[in-house]
Amino acid sequence: MLSASELLAGSALTFAVEVPARLLAPDGALPAEGEARSIRLRPLSIGDLQLLMRAAEESDSLLATLMVQRALVEPELTVAQVSTLPVGLAQFLLAQVNEVSGISAAAEELAAAAEQPLVRAAFALSREFGWTPQQIGELTLGQILLHLQLLGEHNGHAAE
Repeated sequence: MLSASELLAGSALTFAVEVPARLLAPDGALPAEGEARSIRLRPLSIGDLQLLMRAAEESDSLLATLMVQRALVEPELTVAQVSTLPVGLAQFLLAQVNEVSGISAAAEELAAAAEQPLVRAAFALSREFGWTPQQIGELTLGQILLHLQLLGEHNGHAAE
């Protein structure tokens, strides 16, 4: 069995990440040979995510900025500096933060999740009624099945 210290050790890790030259110089001028093209990131902890979610409230763009700023160990940047990064570079950094933090999903995982019956049902209800994920999440399984049954019957009559 793993000890508590072994489980917590991962939060102290840092990862060197090579930044593609095209993101550093979008105008095509490559950085000089020998120039630093890597950064150092640390994984975000549950505490980091809770703090960042509260700080960002409902702004996805602010949340992304805060996630990059919090995970960036070297070089250290302020929130204001991160918010001025080119969009492509910021998206790359956010993807790397998600990867080192273990919160990214592979394409196969996303495809498998999209095939789940409840996910498909939620998508159908959202598309048909314009319901938000929160509204669908408040429905019972029985309510979901009833709405799907009624949709099926309505679509069957519409095809006649």
